[in-house]
Amino acid sequence: MKRAHHKQSEQGFSLIEMMIAAVIFILLCGAAFALLSLAQQRYQTESQVLNSFQEARFGLDEIVRDVNGSGYPPKNSFSFSTSSPPSATLYASTPVAWDPGYPNSPCQIGTAGGGTCTPTPSDFDMIVERDVDPWRHDGVEWTRYQLQGTILSRAQTYKVVGGDPDGTTSPAFVPYVQNVMNNVSPAQIAQFRLVYPQMFPGGNPVPVFSYVCPNPTAPPPTIACPSAGSYNSPVNITDVEITLIVMAPTVDAQTGSPRLIELHGRGHSVNPIQ
Repeated sequence: MKRAHHKQSEQGFSLIEMMIAAVIFILLCGAAFALLSLAQQRYQTESQVLNSFQEARFGLDEIVRDVNGSGYPPKNSFSFSTSSPPSATLYASTPVAWDPGYPNSPCQIGTAGGGTCTPTPSDFDMIVERDVDPWRHDGVEWTRYQLQGTILSRAQTYKVVGGDPDGTTSPAFVPYVQNVMNNVSPAQIAQFRLVYPQMFPGGNPVPVFSYVCPNPTAPPPTIACPSAGSYNSPVNITDVEITLIVMAPTVDAQTGSPRLIELHGRGHSVNPIQ
């Protein structure tokens, strides 16, 4: 007796099905890698924005501390006779140093190129006079901040009797805060205002330093120094408002737009009006 043999056919994926599956897999992998690349770009951009913010915040805090300590110690904090006054290097003659005419002929503060103070104090240049480390009793320092292009530089030197604060501090500049956009070209300002319409009011540069003086006809007790007329002098400065507009090194990964942050601070002199 013969057994009947049944041949069972075996079926697999056809070539076309495998090609379709491969194409779908490639498309899914491509989409996944595109999303991953976008996420990495976003992370790098946000990290750079955060680093720029931290650098600018650190610089702003340091400027505020310098202004808070400006004008100290005053000359009247020393006990002395008229025949043997203390050296001028041991006390602050004024909270904010100026040029020209320091220390006997104060200039007049102005904005947008006005006034007679050149170059300090100005919208983008300031020298404060203070004892950075009073515990050492080694004298008063001139600490200067100047916006040079897009770099806010800092200089610190010891006060020199009969010296020129501008000339003494100029060779000591070192970069302090990068990518500061306060005083860029009109074309760049117009570009920034497309993304940040509230920045750069009127399409004008934004002062890094704005000065406040006592109001001789109070109230209010203080007014902006450029509005103070004859009282508009560096020796009368009580407060300094600081504004830093800082741009991240790279543009936004999704929109291609520049990324800017604006920081504000205010320092109050502990010893205004010597």
